[in-house]
Amino acid sequence: MQPNLEIQIKTLPTSPGVYQYFDVDDKILYVGKAKNLKKRVASYFNKNHENGKTRVLVKKIMSVKHIVVNTETDALLLENNLIKKYQPRYNVMLKDDKTYPWICIKKERFPRIFLTRNVIKDGSEYFGPYTSVRTAKALLGLIKELYQLRTCNYFLSEENISNKKYKLCLEYHIGNCKAPCENLQTEKNYSKGIDEIRQIIKGDFKEALKTFTYLMQEYAEDMEFEQAQKIKDKLIHLSNYQAKSTVVNPSINNVDIFSIISDESYGYVNFFKIMNGSIIQSHTSEIKKKLDETDKELLELAIVEIRQRFNSQSKEIYVPFKVDLGEEIKVTIPKLGDKKRIVELSLRNAKYYRQEQFKQIKIVDPDRHTNRIMAQMKKDLRLKEEPRHIECFDNSNIQGTHPVAACVVFKNGKASKKEYRHFNIKTVEGPDDFASMEEVVYRRYKRLVDEAQELPQLIIIDGGKGQLSSALKSLDILGLRNKIAIIGIAKRLEEIYYPNDSIPLYLDKKSESLKIIQQLRNEAHRFGITHHRNKRSKTAIQTELELIPGVGQKTIVTLLQHFRSTKRVIGASLEELTDVIGESRAKKLYNYYQTK
Repeated sequence: MQPNLEIQIKTLPTSPGVYQYFDVDDKILYVGKAKNLKKRVASYFNKNHENGKTRVLVKKIMSVKHIVVNTETDALLLENNLIKKYQPRYNVMLKDDKTYPWICIKKERFPRIFLTRNVIKDGSEYFGPYTSVRTAKALLGLIKELYQLRTCNYFLSEENISNKKYKLCLEYHIGNCKAPCENLQTEKNYSKGIDEIRQIIKGDFKEALKTFTYLMQEYAEDMEFEQAQKIKDKLIHLSNYQAKSTVVNPSINNVDIFSIISDESYGYVNFFKIMNGSIIQSHTSEIKKKLDETDKELLELAIVEIRQRFNSQSKEIYVPFKVDLGEEIKVTIPKLGDKKRIVELSLRNAKYYRQEQFKQIKIVDPDRHTNRIMAQMKKDLRLKEEPRHIECFDNSNIQGTHPVAACVVFKNGKASKKEYRHFNIKTVEGPDDFASMEEVVYRRYKRLVDEAQELPQLIIIDGGKGQLSSALKSLDILGLRNKIAIIGIAKRLEEIYYPNDSIPLYLDKKSESLKIIQQLRNEAHRFGITHHRNKRSKTAIQTELELIPGVGQKTIVTLLQHFRSTKRVIGASLEELTDVIGESRAKKLYNYYQTK
């Protein structure tokens, strides 16, 4: 550590605040927040970091600057703003280049309501942003079905209306507007509708339902059944929309929901805004990890960023685990009931988003997909390096006959079929899986070592502790014990066994790492069985032909080379057989099958 840097750290305050790391060129490397600035910054230099990027970051730090703030909330907000402003190399970035639409209630007499992507600070009200344009348009469509609002951009001042500056337009004649421009609708009546619309946008349908129910009853009492039916249709529209949007207990009001799921490289944060039991906003952000950040660190950053982006003023949030957001926001970790279910729904949305991203990446960016899978396997299987080259072995024998083995090869998570190998067991008598595994592993890697070929990063043995121990004996003889990672997979419960460890590892059944291991195991089994079946079939054919008196081994080989199969040999005419093996042996063969 540089002497100057050491002095800077020793003189840091113990207050909450934000710290900034700079390199030798005074370029900002990283921005972070802390409850205790001195303790947090010192921790970077007082311990060995497992993550390689963190070690590189620490080596590059030449100076530290800090900003003291009053509360943790202030630190969170300041950190977020500095990250967005400077975009440091080692900071997580919530990338989002979309401009989402808002519903605007224009600040004017007889306000217009419309969809916009430009937020102008002119006193107008903006609701959103909406991550789904379809949702925003559906809500706007509902409002236009329920209320007769003006769409013109006339300046409807009292003076202009009194002077009859504007004339009735088509919108009035087709029933879409009540013509406030001709003073046919009062500002009070228009504003009442705007108040109800404001509540509908926020997810509160009570006032609108109450108003339309009262109007419908009034029209019915006055025998105006056509008007009553129109209001009834609007009530049905409103009720249907409310039914679709209400997903939890209506008492859950003005709450933000956040959840996260992550892998080795990315975190996926889902956000719901709940008003009166309705989800009125939903969004999922993808966050690229930079320094092996924890889910807690990613979620805290995302909560601040997303709440700023969606202009959320909610005083309470629901999350799956504890996060530090200061005292101004109430953090709830639901344990049961509707609150728990809505957090689970948020988590399910994050998972679905992640799956969709994986499918798209697999098509659009296969290299990124492969890198993610390899990083995940390294973590799940506790390996020292990514298993870019994997080999899997399987023994195959039926009732002790024709023992064979198969080795299949995967590179970057995909089968490399040209490198598959079959083995006929040479040194083992009878059905001995352990000895057979020891032989084929030795033969495989003795050859790779002798020919100076590339060794795999991971060997998978199809079998439990016994087969794994046998394979290890061969690696010991070849001096490869600690140079190649090796595991065994037992079929019954998919246990993963490690050398010198009697307790197996159980991977999640939906884990991509387990799926690749299963794919390797199944492919090795298929490849081995195919070879075993072919070998048995060939032996069975040869044995059947050898039963014929006067037909020897050389004759059988000649026949199979010419006819390609026993079936064709049996179906051949005497003339065809004579052309291949001569008249005498042809007659013996032909007569043998004719008399069967």
